[in-house]
Amino acid sequence: MCFGDGRGLFDGMKTVLITHEDCLDHVTPPGHPEQVARMDAVWRALDGLDLTRVTAPMAARDDVLRCHPVDYLDALEKAAPEEGWVSLDADTHMSRGSLAAAWRGAGGAVRAVDMVLGGEARNAFVAMRPPGHHAETATAMGFCFLGNVAIAAKHALEHHGLSRVAIVDFDVHHGNGTQDLVESDPRILFCSTHQSPLYPGTGAASETGVADNVVNVPLPEGTKGAAFRAEVEAKVLTRVADFAPELILISAGFDAHADDPLAGLSLVEGDFAWITEALCDLAADLCHGRVVSCLEGGYDLEALGRSAAAHVTVLMEHANG
Repeated sequence: MCFGDGRGLFDGMKTVLITHEDCLDHVTPPGHPEQVARMDAVWRALDGLDLTRVTAPMAARDDVLRCHPVDYLDALEKAAPEEGWVSLDADTHMSRGSLAAAWRGAGGAVRAVDMVLGGEARNAFVAMRPPGHHAETATAMGFCFLGNVAIAAKHALEHHGLSRVAIVDFDVHHGNGTQDLVESDPRILFCSTHQSPLYPGTGAASETGVADNVVNVPLPEGTKGAAFRAEVEAKVLTRVADFAPELILISAGFDAHADDPLAGLSLVEGDFAWITEALCDLAADLCHGRVVSCLEGGYDLEALGRSAAAHVTVLMEHANG
């Protein structure tokens, strides 16, 4: 794939797709669900859409250090293998190309924030792997190394001077890493819908953050679209509206799909389109339509592709509306 660098190309009315081929060099063991084929599925699904395509840069170290300590970053670099895999836990494996992919995932999220806040694009979708929302302050876990969305939120606050940023995570697994990275910062509202009980075992409704800035919405196995939508309307959308963010970030995990092999919710593409529409409508009312979405989970390849396309199509409709 060929991408531009995103400079001098925009009228402020486009959806930007930010990605990089380095994400194909993050190679996991055979049979691992977080596989190279996930990105191929997303790229195929988005091929032909009228998206402005931009190369994900490497993250600046200072941006990453807002969320992760230097000792942790150094330990990751020392653990990287020359060949094969290193297992950081039972689920999280590092190959020679994993760290470059992770740093481009974080860099892509930061670049998306810069473009949207700078008026180069109305909204953005960062299609990278590995995902990020399970990476805690100094712990890689759940396929994740760096907290991409949290890094993007801190960049928006510290570099661009925003006062309030909201993160909405609709991955089927609780975004424990994102919560760990932002729950002590009252400038960030973190909302997560997720199946419970399920990995990683966090995300109880009683976890509310330092300033009531964490909203967890656990959902029982088998939850379908109507119940999901009712919970989002009652517990997420109202809180985001009350918080009045200047930017909305999305952790877009599509493993709550009924066909996904790793969990047991029963959403379909229309449900992902619906929550995207609802968040874009809020953004239009609250923050000039400014939305940045980052890919998280989704492990049935066909369902992942269809769901990502449904999500991005709504972003495009709002960007061009």
